[in-house]
Amino acid sequence: MNQDETQRGGNVFSKLMSMDDATWARHANPWSVWTRVVTGLPIMLLAVWSIRPLAWWSFASVGTACFWLWINPRLFSIPRNTDNWASKVTFGERVWLNRSTCPIPNHHAQWALFLSVVAGVGFLIAIVGAVFNMLLPTLSGGLVSWFGKMWFCDRMVWLYEDMKDVDSEYRSWLSIEGE
Repeated sequence: MNQDETQRGGNVFSKLMSMDDATWARHANPWSVWTRVVTGLPIMLLAVWSIRPLAWWSFASVGTACFWLWINPRLFSIPRNTDNWASKVTFGERVWLNRSTCPIPNHHAQWALFLSVVAGVGFLIAIVGAVFNMLLPTLSGGLVSWFGKMWFCDRMVWLYEDMKDVDSEYRSWLSIEGE
């Protein structure tokens, strides 16, 4: 898969989430990042787990979980200080999604794609486990997905640090209270 093909996937995600500049600025709030880290995957897996016991009513819980993932980046104020790990995760994600316009170093692209696959495979295993109410695949897949995503997030911070001086827009996202 080349960078143009992976970029299309990023554009689809951004459009689905309706992430404009204002939303990204609010998502850079560490409260937004950390509440998604702690709640996003467990809420989704619990909602999917409820499909068998709740039948059609479970779609309300799945819809609520999806709504939470969509609304979360919009709930928090724009942070005064973005010189922190959580904010830089969101900056790195923006750099990653913009890689067709402003190319990124190949080693960052390779790691990001690899970790996306790891997190995605773990997520699929967890979803299948949750659909069939099987605890071991749900937990193990969820852990693989979560750790894969966290490692991806850490790589996004590294990507941002390497790219912040390449584009003045990237540098402008960094704000330090008192400066």
